[in-house]
Amino acid sequence: MSSDNTRKVSKEEALHLDNLKRFLYEHHLINDIKSGIETRRFSGGFSNLTYLLLVENKEYVLRRPPFGAVKRGHDMSREYKVLSNLYASFSKIPKVYAFTDDESILGTPFYIMENANGIILDYSEANKRVINSSDFKIISNTWLDTFVALHQVDYKTAGLEDLGKPEGYAERQITNWAKQYEKAKTDAIPESELVIKWLQNNQPKTHDNCLIHNDFKYDNVMFKDDSWTKINTVLDWEMCTLGDPLMDLGTSLSYWITEDDTDALKKGLPSPTVFKGNPNRTEIVELYSKKSGRTINNLVFYYVYGLFKLSVIVQQIYYRYRKGYTTDKRFEHLNKHTQLLFTIAWQAIQKNKIDKLF
Repeated sequence: MSSDNTRKVSKEEALHLDNLKRFLYEHHLINDIKSGIETRRFSGGFSNLTYLLLVENKEYVLRRPPFGAVKRGHDMSREYKVLSNLYASFSKIPKVYAFTDDESILGTPFYIMENANGIILDYSEANKRVINSSDFKIISNTWLDTFVALHQVDYKTAGLEDLGKPEGYAERQITNWAKQYEKAKTDAIPESELVIKWLQNNQPKTHDNCLIHNDFKYDNVMFKDDSWTKINTVLDWEMCTLGDPLMDLGTSLSYWITEDDTDALKKGLPSPTVFKGNPNRTEIVELYSKKSGRTINNLVFYYVYGLFKLSVIVQQIYYRYRKGYTTDKRFEHLNKHTQLLFTIAWQAIQKNKIDKLF
């Protein structure tokens, strides 16, 4: 990951450097415990905190939970296990070096991994590069091919059979996310109750089971170069589990913002998918079905589920800000994004489609 995407570490985000250097030394990642170390924060993302460590002409990445976060959904040992076990079956992941749950070091569990190199295509990067429409057709196909390849991994061979319980996945997810929303709720949103009830009543009776990423989007993959034909690394495995691949697709669709979407959505979730050459959401579903061989009968359910899950995640972040666990001003108006996502989800239900909803 490029240091261009980093910023100075704020006072509230500072790491205990003496403890950190001791940890690095004990795991043979540095040669001298007295070496100088520079830490920087990667700018993207609202969830787990990712730091760049510059020490002894080496670059490492440190991952830790956000300040004030509940442990559920921020399990560093789980993320470390996925990356450790998966590499032999799916090499498009960063190498990991060390993990600890000893909170006396930095006050929280964390792990160290390599600093992978490549292009992370977030909205800012795509806008800066002025990518043409024919390239976006290549980008979207490369992205989707990698997604399908992940869903084809034999998780038993990878030693990840105990990562989750795929049976009953849909019902369990809807129930759990609804409970988490209630715990983080701050504003009355009438559509939230309607969406949750609809999801409960329309969940699939049967589904496939596989290893799923649960946050697969453009800015969580790293392209090798600007030929856009190869993805080197898939990032952010904190929510990886065993479950329904179509619900994984639905999560990705919730981030797939198109040029036909409302200005509020395009501003709230800026994504390179808005540029010409990208398929719309319906086309993504059709392409995924063709590439994976899976039949998709109720695409509205999967899209609405993705929007619902994203709305809860956004609301949880806003709740932490409102409670004073973080002072990051980016989070100040996230409650409005929660409202917007529920509104879009209800609109998709009412219109029974996933594109051109307004």
